Amino acid sequence: MNTLKLIASISILAWVSAVFSQPAQRLTGAAQDSTEAEVRKVDLAARKITLKHGEIKNLEMPPMTMVFQVPDAALLGGLKVGDKVRFTSDKVNGAYTVITLQPAK
Repeated sequence: MNTLKLIASISILAWVSAVFSQPAQRLTGAAQDSTEAEVRKVDLAARKITLKHGEIKNLEMPPMTMVFQVPDAALLGGLKVGDKVRFTSDKVNGAYTVITLQPAK
């Protein structure tokens, strides 16, 4: 194989390796569509919240009531059953997790 073909082959292999070694990126935070929900339960000690939510597009999830992990208990401060909220979520380490949470307007 001549030098030019060898360089081209190595370049292509490096590009393919770089592309396929990157994890798929999900939208998080403000760039992601938020979902409306009603608070059904707040568990500060376990850092969990139960939400009756609308469709979660980035997770391809229909409306339902379910429990979410919360990475920081501070997100749950002041929330009570019946509060209307908007949130974003993603699957983090195999668990459905609230990324952002704020009162609904």
